[in-house]
Amino acid sequence: MNITIYDVAREANVSMATVSRVVNGNPNVKPATRKKVLEVIERLGYRPNAVARGLASKKTTTVGVIIPDISNIFFAELARGIEDIATMYKYNIILSNSDQNEEKELHLLNTMLGKQVDGIVFMGGNITEGHVSEFKRSPVPIVIAGSVDASSETPSVNIDYHQASYDAVTNLVEKGHKEIAFVSGPFHDTINRALKLEGYREALREAGIEYTDDLVIEGDYTYDSGLEAWSRLQELSTKPTAIFVGNDEMALGVVHGAQDQGLKIPDEVEVISFDSTKLALMVRPQLTSVVQPLYDIGAVAMRLLTKLMNKESIDNQSVTLPHRIEERQSTKS
Repeated sequence: MNITIYDVAREANVSMATVSRVVNGNPNVKPATRKKVLEVIERLGYRPNAVARGLASKKTTTVGVIIPDISNIFFAELARGIEDIATMYKYNIILSNSDQNEEKELHLLNTMLGKQVDGIVFMGGNITEGHVSEFKRSPVPIVIAGSVDASSETPSVNIDYHQASYDAVTNLVEKGHKEIAFVSGPFHDTINRALKLEGYREALREAGIEYTDDLVIEGDYTYDSGLEAWSRLQELSTKPTAIFVGNDEMALGVVHGAQDQGLKIPDEVEVISFDSTKLALMVRPQLTSVVQPLYDIGAVAMRLLTKLMNKESIDNQSVTLPHRIEERQSTKS
């Protein structure tokens, strides 16, 4: 049978209010009484009802996290940062996988609100007007992590994706390359279409290099799409001597595609990837990559959410963290 707060109070011969104060760490309880109540709690195996406590306090100390693909190392790193800060501030996490499906994302959003979460961290590729509309209607704060709301109306934590892309392509230009390909993630994602692609184009324009549609390949973030992108680039009459790739997994496909044809990296083709997850270190040669501080993005997003949930003042609801390029073996020094 379930042990209730009433059972503890009766066994300890105190009021239910006293048991509640002990459970919640209220200092206004005599040490002897606290000791007696804690002994009864231990003996009976009482576990406070979090739902009931949430109803009473109107807070559940629970945060919802909506993530596109927990098996993807990119999102796993973000989720780890979120979870560590949530634990620090004594919040529990409800984690849901959305498969980057808008209908499922909106369903999960409403499901979590129905579970009375105190706030939500949202990760998704394409933040639509439908998302923003639902975010505005939410009775609890929502923070976007590693995703971009083009309207800039939702609190968010990111890096400057345009600048990071520009920096990566400029790095290749400075190494003497003129035929530079871009293997991107899906263009329906704002980050790819409006930021990374434009950073690529700007770097070429400033270097006096003509932009060519044929050198831009749209992938889907997967290893197989990286392999396919390599094959398509090899069909061109003028083949690229350097390739900027939108994430590490696709970059592995590009590198292996080149190696399968007997090409040496970086001697014959140089590659820069984006994200710098553990995958960038697991391939040989290791990938030169734009370092996106994934753990920090998740951690800062959760900290921002705690401030919003506690109605603390914040200087800026759109946080931009620094990036850098980590030079490894897939480019020449």
